[in-house]
Amino acid sequence: MKIAPFTFESLPSRVVFGAGALARVPDELDRLGWKRALVLVTPQRRGQGEELAAALGSRAAGLFAEARPHVPVDMVMRARAAAAAAGADCTVSIGGGSTVGLGKALSLDPGLPQLAIATTYAGSEMTPLWGITEGGVKQTGRDVRVQPRAVVYDPLLTLGLPGRVTAASAMNAIAHCVEALYSIDANPMTSLSAEEGIRALAAGARAAVAAPDDIDARTLALYGAYLSGSALGAVGMALHHKLCHVLGGAFDLPHAETHAIVLPHVVRFNQSGAPEAIARAARALGAGDAAAALFDLLAELGLPRRLDEIGLRAEDLPRAADLVTQRSYPNPRAVTREDALELLGDALVGRLR
Repeated sequence: MKIAPFTFESLPSRVVFGAGALARVPDELDRLGWKRALVLVTPQRRGQGEELAAALGSRAAGLFAEARPHVPVDMVMRARAAAAAAGADCTVSIGGGSTVGLGKALSLDPGLPQLAIATTYAGSEMTPLWGITEGGVKQTGRDVRVQPRAVVYDPLLTLGLPGRVTAASAMNAIAHCVEALYSIDANPMTSLSAEEGIRALAAGARAAVAAPDDIDARTLALYGAYLSGSALGAVGMALHHKLCHVLGGAFDLPHAETHAIVLPHVVRFNQSGAPEAIARAARALGAGDAAAALFDLLAELGLPRRLDEIGLRAEDLPRAADLVTQRSYPNPRAVTREDALELLGDALVGRLR
């Protein structure tokens, strides 16, 4: 086997994984020397946040229960004010990508380090990637300062996830893996993680949707999520994430379901530009055609396969195509406005070519 030259940078993060790992959070804060943690949650998880704050005792500076998808800038400003008022020296986020994303915004400014507790399969807790939405546009970037310093994965926290949330979150993580496989920065380490991540996520999601209380299935899916974030965090993003950031930021589509629906269409588009990478994705899925397998997996997991089912309208497509192509970015195939319009049009109505 011939190995091509590559560059790989390992990101600084400590992972604590396993059933019951939540109980180790106070010790992790002590190990890091952090004294006053602002706990971050969504409004729906306020109760869980209050329980965590109580368990942290004097280490908890307060609770901010306003985390929202796509990290809107007005929410970020309120969180920064709350952190300053509480005298926080760090954040502890418990939730999915929305909550971790808020923690990352606070790591950028005012520079508070984050401990992330994953409760979905988003994988963003393992990346130095951030995004903040302002004026209908999601600005994104890569900065090692936003990489959570420690990540706690406790499969017990995922047992209550509804089937649709489980499925969409897992498909979102699979998208991270696929994009990592054909990234311009792909290398042997990230590709191994990505391929294994696809395999674990697909099997774990199928089993968890069929039997929501199956802790082994939940553990497998969470392991896949860790691998997906690790792979994506070490490489650059391409067309898939650009499309989904546009659709989420400009049209407020649900993050995970958008990633799930768009993925088969991007895989089909990039097939000719990255045949070896797409073949690895197909192998991980146990299929000959990766795009078709992902499209079928959506239906198997009970997810929508059309963007018009989650809020996108046909009249939105021209603006979306403009936003997707207004700046160049690395992708296995060049993307024209006409390409973007065609791909989005297919995803709108669930037509896989």
